[in-house]
Amino acid sequence: MKGRTIILDHIQGREAAALMVDGVLDDFLIAADAPAPGTIYRARADRPVKGQGGMFLSTPDGPAFLRQVKGLAPGAMLLVQVTGYAEPGKAIPVTNRILFKSRHAIVTPEAPGLNISRRIRDDDKRDQLLEIAHEQMGDSAHGLILRSCCQEADADEIAEDISAMLVLADQVLRDTGTEPEVLSEGDGPHILAWRDWTDPAEVATAPGGFEDYGVLDALDTAQGISQPLSGGGHVYIQPTRALIAVDVNTGSDSSMAAGTKANFACAKALPRALRVRGLGGQITLDLAPMPKKDRKGFESALRAAFKSDPDETILAGWTPLGHFELQRKRSRIPLAEILK
Repeated sequence: MKGRTIILDHIQGREAAALMVDGVLDDFLIAADAPAPGTIYRARADRPVKGQGGMFLSTPDGPAFLRQVKGLAPGAMLLVQVTGYAEPGKAIPVTNRILFKSRHAIVTPEAPGLNISRRIRDDDKRDQLLEIAHEQMGDSAHGLILRSCCQEADADEIAEDISAMLVLADQVLRDTGTEPEVLSEGDGPHILAWRDWTDPAEVATAPGGFEDYGVLDALDTAQGISQPLSGGGHVYIQPTRALIAVDVNTGSDSSMAAGTKANFACAKALPRALRVRGLGGQITLDLAPMPKKDRKGFESALRAAFKSDPDETILAGWTPLGHFELQRKRSRIPLAEILK
């Protein structure tokens, strides 16, 4: 099955969205019980954490933790936004740099100015987008970023998006409440799919779409630890309490180049495998044997593969034992924890 297909459906009573690319599950979003990233709270400062420059906050959904904050006294009220999912037993991660994000536009209250994605290079198009931005923003003190999908979007759709985010921003930022409260819910999977999967795609919304398009079979594989690699071999992805362990196996290939081939296949497949499984944090790769001269090429392949991944990933480098380490943002709850 060639091309891109977005399937909006439900699984185990939860709203979910799948992105299939050429018949392969490329991304999967599913509603969790925890507060969704993007949720905005009015929160109360509770107690600072000495030595870390952070503050624990009270929210309606439990304790939150705000990093690198200065001059905030216990008892003060402030607006914060959820940035990801908390690890078990830990506070909700939040930021006080709030964004109002939609498919075409991002309103940035703390960063004034009108900005257009660098991926839009046509001068006439940029001028047109600036006209739309100025017209919609007026004398607002908020900043605005127009996303790359504005390149092909209808002018009215862009204007509507800017207007909706501006109204929401003003509504939230003018809040005068005095108790912890949820001011704006984070987007669910179906809205997230519309917002972030912006490349042209067929959209399927009929019930049973996950079964019809092979999503359920792909999820069965994703809930296991084994992932087949192109050209043979497997990669085994196993979460532990401390880190995500990734082991590359060449399978039945015993040639001299088998290890290098399997490692490069792993580099290409790893972002998708982690994305679909909802895995992040510290990741350690136990690679198949390959000559040290191939390490630089492997790093380049890994960097290229993660370049288009939506979650920030830091390539930390090689350990003395020859493992390769990464650090990936925890933006989702692991799939295996949700579909138990």
